[in-house]
Amino acid sequence: QVQLVESGGGLVQPGGSLRLSCAASGSIFSFDTMGWYRQTPGKQRELVAALNRGGTTNYADSVKGRFTISRDNAKNTLYLQMNSLQPEDTAVYYCNARNYGITVHDYWGQGTQVTVSS
Repeated sequence: QVQLVESGGGLVQPGGSLRLSCAASGSIFSFDTMGWYRQTPGKQRELVAALNRGGTTNYADSVKGRFTISRDNAKNTLYLQMNSLQPEDTAVYYCNARNYGITVHDYWGQGTQVTVSS
């Protein structure tokens, strides 16, 4: 059973930075894609950033140039460095791991709250 555990959320002022971490119970290289999603009340979960096994990244337009997704294969950990945070970045952030096959298999962490407020 895959387990993903996020950490690093919290309260930060506008313009500040946070780094989220997602520790996986197994090798993150076993996943086709890993990524970060976020969700606010009443809205659908949206993709923030994704990183595939080959190292290709994909970012939501709203975070391009501010957020960076990366991984440490030795530590089985995915990161999201968030800079120049704005109030609209406030959300619960979820780590995702995905494998593509006959069906798509998604694994999710429990989420970590990020609040950007003065």
